[in-house]
Amino acid sequence: MPIVPAAALQDVAHLIARRMGSDEAEAAQVADHLVRANLAGHDSHGVGMLPTYVRLLHEGLLIPNQTAETVLDAGALLTIDARRGVGQRMAADAVKRAIARAQQLGACVLAFRNASHIGRIGTYAELAASENCAFTAFVNVADHHDVQATWGAAEPRLGTNPFCAAVPGPDGPALMLDMATTTIAAGKARVAYNKGIPVPDHCLIDAAGNPTDDPTGFIRDRTGALRAFGTHKGSGMAIMCEVMASAIAGGQGAFHDPKGGVLNSMLATVIDLTKLGNPAQIAADIAAVKAHVKSARPAPGFGPVLTPGEPERRHAAARAQSGIDVDDTTWHDIRAAAQTLGITPAEFDTAAASRTA
Repeated sequence: MPIVPAAALQDVAHLIARRMGSDEAEAAQVADHLVRANLAGHDSHGVGMLPTYVRLLHEGLLIPNQTAETVLDAGALLTIDARRGVGQRMAADAVKRAIARAQQLGACVLAFRNASHIGRIGTYAELAASENCAFTAFVNVADHHDVQATWGAAEPRLGTNPFCAAVPGPDGPALMLDMATTTIAAGKARVAYNKGIPVPDHCLIDAAGNPTDDPTGFIRDRTGALRAFGTHKGSGMAIMCEVMASAIAGGQGAFHDPKGGVLNSMLATVIDLTKLGNPAQIAADIAAVKAHVKSARPAPGFGPVLTPGEPERRHAAARAQSGIDVDDTTWHDIRAAAQTLGITPAEFDTAAASRTA
């Protein structure tokens, strides 16, 4: 398994995004976002998505340099349609507009819809937290075959449908929860399949609805489904994410006929904490919650008690030093996708010049 420095991955992702047709700013945004996901330990949302993006481009289901449509601009309400634009840029631009509006009015509700894959939702939560805003988002994943089985179902009816929330700290989010409502993200099953390893128990069902730890059917044959986390509770949250992002935000839903793309829609709230109350007291209370939770004695077999966002920061610090594991299948798929864009092996290798075996 190759270990690839973050800088090399960023150069490869930038080259591919540029050759897909994105301008310099958009390509840089995509590359930065994907590699930051890898650094945080979320390989499911990192550079392994590039072959999918290239496929979507070839099929007309992803549009570089797209102009978003402002459907509604009514004070604290914003509705923005990304029209299949590159998700990382479209979502970041929309959240920046929502932050500015929250700083003006105190809060903003953002109905953001129909973007091509927007990647790791935590990136946008981090953006809001850096501006001293609290952030929540209900997100759905549509336009492809269903992948999540709800509680008691033997076949899928939803996407992975993430939920995200964050509050600011002195150097970024003090706390950030960013999670799929499935036990694992679909991309983590892809990573396991590429590595030839099983997924953890209780994550997948097979075509007959029985539990399985083999991702082959789910990834290769599109049979079976991911399970919701936490049985009926995770299933209920997944359904509400679907409702908020499709029915309320107006995005494409799982109930629409899919075209084989990856579309994300999101209902997000952004609250400027400087206008909600005493910022110093809010910060102190957030710190008190963290300290109280972390003061608990670790359970047998566990290390220090962690709060949401800490595992990602630990991964990022370690991978920034050691590099990022990229399995051979994923690396091969990225190279193959690059070639469909006319990128020669020599160009690819030049971009990945700092790759180490």
